[in-house]
Amino acid sequence: MKSGRILRRSFYARPTVEVARDLLGKELRHGETSGLIVETEAYGGPGDLAAHSARGITGRTRVMFGPPGHAYVYFIYGMYECVNVVAEPDGVAGAVLIRALEPVRGIDTMQARRPKVKRVEDLASGPGKLTLALGITRALNGADLTRGSLTIRDTGLAGFETVCGPRVGITQCLDWPLRFSIAGNRFVSRA
Repeated sequence: MKSGRILRRSFYARPTVEVARDLLGKELRHGETSGLIVETEAYGGPGDLAAHSARGITGRTRVMFGPPGHAYVYFIYGMYECVNVVAEPDGVAGAVLIRALEPVRGIDTMQARRPKVKRVEDLASGPGKLTLALGITRALNGADLTRGSLTIRDTGLAGFETVCGPRVGITQCLDWPLRFSIAGNRFVSRA
């Protein structure tokens, strides 16, 4: 896989659904580890009751309201951190949950961080799994994805089929088709 330039802020300053689709095939990199983004979910603002931003700006959700191109990292189920990409223009809530990666760089490091995992397909095939594998924690909440240790890069990958379906692991807006994945990719989560 060819790793290209870091995505610019303008890539993220677009509608959340467009960003969610267009993140497929890009490379999420943290330090020496990285993976190809193979699955995402889009979360909007006040009308999306499944989004953390549905109730407006709080201390926790402030980063989701912009500026775009920053990481929104939160703790879930008392054990996992999840990484989201802030989309939409500054002041408008929107975030894309990165649901699954195909490991690319630093696979030995990822395996050391997840020693019980036997198959490479299981290292980052879920939002909590991928943050563990890449060493992404809440310390990176608000990190600028256009520079620093946590970035997303273009790969030039194109021509794949995108699958669209309902989001998973939520209780509101269950039937909204805002989950996107690369068709047939074996690293997509099994949720």
